[in-house]
Amino acid sequence: MTDNIRISEVSEVLKMQLNEINVKMSFDEVGTVLQVSDGVVRIYGLRNAEANELLEFENGIRGVVMNLEDDNVGAVLLGHTDRIKEGFTVRRTGEITSVDVGDGMLGRVIDPLGEPLDGRGLIEGERFRMPLERKAPEVIFRQPVNQPLQTGIKAIDAMIPIGRGQRELLIGDRQTGKTAIAIDTIINQRANFEKGDPVYCIYVAVGQKGSTVASVVNTLREKGAMDYTVVVAANASDPAALQYFAPFAGAAIGEYFRDTGRHALVVYDDLSKQAVAYREVSLILRRPSGREAYPGDIFYLHSRLLERAAKIINRQEVAEKMNDLPESLKGKVRGGGSLTALPVIETQAGDVSAYIPTNVISITDGQIFLENDLFNQGVRPAINVGISVSRVGGSAQVKAMKQVAGTLKIDQAQYRELESFTKFGSDLDPVTAFTIDKGQKNTQLLIQSQYAPMPVEEQIAVLYCGTKGLLKNMAASRVHEFEQAFLQLLRSSHREDVLEPLQKGILNDEVVAAIEACAEKIAGNSNS
Repeated sequence: MTDNIRISEVSEVLKMQLNEINVKMSFDEVGTVLQVSDGVVRIYGLRNAEANELLEFENGIRGVVMNLEDDNVGAVLLGHTDRIKEGFTVRRTGEITSVDVGDGMLGRVIDPLGEPLDGRGLIEGERFRMPLERKAPEVIFRQPVNQPLQTGIKAIDAMIPIGRGQRELLIGDRQTGKTAIAIDTIINQRANFEKGDPVYCIYVAVGQKGSTVASVVNTLREKGAMDYTVVVAANASDPAALQYFAPFAGAAIGEYFRDTGRHALVVYDDLSKQAVAYREVSLILRRPSGREAYPGDIFYLHSRLLERAAKIINRQEVAEKMNDLPESLKGKVRGGGSLTALPVIETQAGDVSAYIPTNVISITDGQIFLENDLFNQGVRPAINVGISVSRVGGSAQVKAMKQVAGTLKIDQAQYRELESFTKFGSDLDPVTAFTIDKGQKNTQLLIQSQYAPMPVEEQIAVLYCGTKGLLKNMAASRVHEFEQAFLQLLRSSHREDVLEPLQKGILNDEVVAAIEACAEKIAGNSNS
């Protein structure tokens, strides 16, 4: 047997084994907790820690580096403070705070770190690591907004249209219907999902009661909207750091769909609560405070978040060179995707000149202002047409809608200005009387029930009746009744000659004649 052993073979095997030996020593950089405050810890020893790096404590709780000082590191906790004690050891992970994103998240309720909260087991399918903080796409990788994002709400799609890739602010006092508009917009994307061209939706709930979030999820599930929706929840009972990070997690999930050539919509409900959470964290970290005790970089907090909403250029060779691309997406980028943002801001007593409202108004591409008085009068959605604006969406509006509703916004604003005259009961000249009468009827036409979004072709047909004065001989109280009967007639008898052309943006003489004939027929019946 010994005769068969070759010395050259033995030396080759030994060489191979020696080459495979790992002589490098791996070190974990470990620090010690010096001080624990409300949701914030100071750590000694992590000399090489980086901003936004994820840290792990000895009991498994995680934190994120926020302050880098000469002799210590300030970190925010992603768990409850009472579970961390002074003297605990802390380990650097070497990772920037990220969330693992994939199509398996659709239909799920998760926390800002991607962990499921709905008790439906682990999230399945392929996952891609997306950083919570990421630079927005540079100008060269964007293209102008040119595709509409239909909300299904007549008042918005006609007067304040939103395009894919836009940032449109929903602003108003509490209980004025801000969340209702966002939820209706998500529900309205069901038609796109069924056609195979979905707009994936991310609803980020910040600082809300758990029961409120559960109610929203239940509504979305009943309406079949959870099939294409992810809900990110950082409830009022969660640490301030999680409430601060939740919108960034929503943006990261939206960017995954945007950068893979698909369309996404993210609703931040609401950024006022995120600002309060960030203020809390900043004050405990002893950062200097400014106006309304907010830290000086509160504007930057919201601008860097909202700047990530974009319409990506539809040229593959340019899109794949996008700046600041995560490693997980390299080779998977597709051009032509978009991320639309609907941030929500709560005002106090209608004061839009407070610090956070003015910040976010200046960052976004327009705002929809909801008013308490209109809401209480039964005008819902309670949109103040005078100060609501869309600075982008008009170029993405359906052509037929542009033709019909072109003057609607200015007509309604004029009506609101003249409305006060009606209270005096004095004789009005015919032009003023006509403007007020038309405004009252259009206001009734624009009223819409919650969770009942309307297809764009039906909106155009209904608004044509209002803007062209087809309701002038009808009492304002009968307008809603007229609308129901008119739509029923169109759906049953005029799908091919009215609704289908309008859906394609065609408004020609034949379509107009058919709409006018239907309106005359219904108006004649309701007047008799």
